[in-house]
Amino acid sequence: MSIILILAVSLLVFLLGGKIYSNRIARILGEDKQRQTPAVAVNDGYDFVPTKTWIVFAHHFASIAGAGPIIGPLIAVIYGWAPVWLWILLGGLLFGAVHDYTALYVGMREGGRSIATVARKTLGDLGFTLMISFTILMLILITATFLNISVTALTSYLPRNTLDLKEGQALFKERIQDGVPMVKVGGIASMSVIIITIFAPLVGWLYIKRKAKPLYCSILALIICAVSVRTGLLHPVMLNGEQWRWALAIYTLFAAGIPVWIFLQSRDFINVHLLYIGIALMIIAVLGAVFKGGLNIDFPAWNIAQGQAVKGFIWPTLFVIVACGAISGFHALVATGTSCKQIEAEHCARYVGFYAMLLESAFATLVVCVILIGLGWSKYLLYQYPMLVGSKLTPNPNLTFSLAFGQTTKIGLGLPISFGTVFGLLLLEGFVVTTLDTAVRLNRYLFEELWMMLFKKVPWLLKHYWFNSALAVACMIYVSKNGGILAIWDIFASANQLLAALTLITVSSWLIQKGKKYSFALLPAIFMLFTTIVMLLLVLFKTYIPQKNYLLTVIDILLVVLASAVVWLSVKSIIRDLRNRMIPVRAAR
Repeated sequence: MSIILILAVSLLVFLLGGKIYSNRIARILGEDKQRQTPAVAVNDGYDFVPTKTWIVFAHHFASIAGAGPIIGPLIAVIYGWAPVWLWILLGGLLFGAVHDYTALYVGMREGGRSIATVARKTLGDLGFTLMISFTILMLILITATFLNISVTALTSYLPRNTLDLKEGQALFKERIQDGVPMVKVGGIASMSVIIITIFAPLVGWLYIKRKAKPLYCSILALIICAVSVRTGLLHPVMLNGEQWRWALAIYTLFAAGIPVWIFLQSRDFINVHLLYIGIALMIIAVLGAVFKGGLNIDFPAWNIAQGQAVKGFIWPTLFVIVACGAISGFHALVATGTSCKQIEAEHCARYVGFYAMLLESAFATLVVCVILIGLGWSKYLLYQYPMLVGSKLTPNPNLTFSLAFGQTTKIGLGLPISFGTVFGLLLLEGFVVTTLDTAVRLNRYLFEELWMMLFKKVPWLLKHYWFNSALAVACMIYVSKNGGILAIWDIFASANQLLAALTLITVSSWLIQKGKKYSFALLPAIFMLFTTIVMLLLVLFKTYIPQKNYLLTVIDILLVVLASAVVWLSVKSIIRDLRNRMIPVRAAR
């Protein structure tokens, strides 16, 4: 199948399928434009802030995308591009978009509550405690994984010749490492992150406090993005890994404890413009490469045998490690943690929840195309699985994607490899940092809810948001220092998809209690439930225990135990609710 056919089929499924299916689900849910949302009803100016849909979409998309739609497909295409693409296509529409939209809608209908709090209605206090404990544990894995990805990206160097740069070039700053001229690509992204963060409160003040038009704010955001990149080229910031780890930890600590518009919402709004530009650039570059002709795609469509030898059985592994490109439990945390507190009208939830997920799946599809065009099979193995070709290189998914992006923009648009590579790194880093501050804030909320459940009178310290923010950050740092990107990815992705299954079970229970159709949510929940629990058991016995990785072993076991208990309570609750629904029917007969 050609690249153009992949894009055409994907566009048809996401646009046409998305419109038809989202409308059907909206009717089932009982979407009402006139019903007041929690953002309007509470409007505390802190967490509950009614916001224009375009801005909420920007925050939501930037937060949910993260590194998942890049790193997941990048790791998974070892099985061949066809199974990865098919799972992104069908999973994104029938699983992921349904999950995101229903979670956002239910959280909004329940007063802007987290999915764990919503579960309390059906599972009781024990179910709530188990669900919230599972979610906290999963968020720790997410933040630790993305912190490691961010640190790797911000400290990255590339050999000058890899970027087709000539000796004496003045555009990029260099250093000599082991006699090889290395370009400070990570330093450019570092400065960009710093400048965008500095200007975020200004943008937030303009559109929240001064009610400036979104268009004007977008123009300002584009200027800030351009200045940040230009400044990064002139003055790259190169800290070591530990320095960046602590710098990001301190930033997320403060971002999680102050009003949402100062950093979280406004920074996402600025940064999403880079992401939109990157996605548009990918589309144009891929189409340009196709229409120029002469593409020699040597990537296998199916490579199941080798993929299983390297990563494990295609089921459940492929359906887990693709992660956010098809379905992601983290999206429910964003939806019910921050986004549902900002929706100004009920019908806007569909545009934010359903279509943001489809955009992410479309982005994951573009990533697959970029890998096929920009790397090919041999370079893909060299950079992502060097052990398979006898290389001593260290796998670096950040640079693998960035190089694929650079090569694709060169083939499709005639741009220098250096331009596309740096922009690819900026694109990846933009996703990661926006997810980091959102996830830490969400964990702060969950810790606060957990203490309220465990204590009749919560101690003053445990009620304070700075303490809970610091606790979330401390857990993130500890786990991140005890595992690399690839070491944590399998368990992170498993926990992430397992939370998606638990969320869909909770949504199904809510639908049953409301007397609505529920199979469209329950069937994906059952599939993801079995898939992820099997995956957790596989990595436990095949990887963590043999490697004596005690931290990840304990976390894996805890996840399985907590999830099993939640499922047991959920099954009891669903059976009870279904029986209660049948009683009036029998009485009528």
